[in-house]
Order: sequence, then structure tokens, then C-alpha cells
Amino acid sequence: MTLFLRALVLRAMGVFALIVCVEKPANAQNQPWCIYKNYGDGYADCRYETLQQCLADRLGTGASCGLNPYPTSPEPRTRSPRRS
Repeated sequence: MTLFLRALVLRAMGVFALIVCVEKPANAQNQPWCIYKNYGDGYADCRYETLQQCLADRLGTGASCGLNPYPTSPEPRTRSPRRS
């Protein structure tokens, strides 16, 4: 392989690695409210903190809102003060 082809292959591999490794982070999907879109697969998008946010986003789409059916991570436990 010539030096030019090696450089070209290495550069292409570097660009590919950069595209694969530097992705946009996923949105949080573990909020209390979900929008259920009827795409035939029962798709649930659970990114809403309040019911009002979900209702505002579903307007005109035929979707519905409901509580998140997936378990959420537990809140950290705080110590209660000792009673004397």
C-alpha cells in the first residue's frame, strides 16, 4: 500500500471514530410523566416533569399522557433526627 492510501485510510478511520464516539447525549427518559404516541408499538416518551408539560406537547397529535410505567431511581435516603 502506498503512503497516500495509508494516510487516506487512517484519516477515514479517524473521522469514523470521531463520529461514532462524539454523539449527542440522550435525553432523560426517566421523568414521572410520559406521552404515549400511537405508532402501533405503544411508544412511550417519558421526558415530562409535569402533566401540564405533557398535555401541552401532545396537542394535535392524537397522543395521550400518563404516569411513567417504568421504575424510577429511588431518592437518596435522608437520616431522620433521633428522638430523645
